[in-house]
Amino acid sequence: MEDNIIVMTLDDGTEMEFTILDSTVFNGNSYILVTDAPDDEDGECRVFKEVSDPEADEAIYEDIMDEDEENAVFDIFEKQMSGEIEIDR
Repeated sequence: MEDNIIVMTLDDGTEMEFTILDSTVFNGNSYILVTDAPDDEDGECRVFKEVSDPEADEAIYEDIMDEDEENAVFDIFEKQMSGEIEIDR
């Protein structure tokens, strides 16, 4: 598996491959920005929130259910990717 590729198992049991574009921490929670498009192609971007136990071997991500939280995190990613802000990791 490549470092920037993540395979997620959806609720219906199917697997979907995403490319991780960026990651951030907001209000103590970790988030990843992903796309379903191969390199150099248009696709959909999504943000997932990490909900796994810190001791777990694999990370567990879920959709963000709160619209305000999702908008705030998307805003952070937009600023990070445009170079307006930098997040120390």
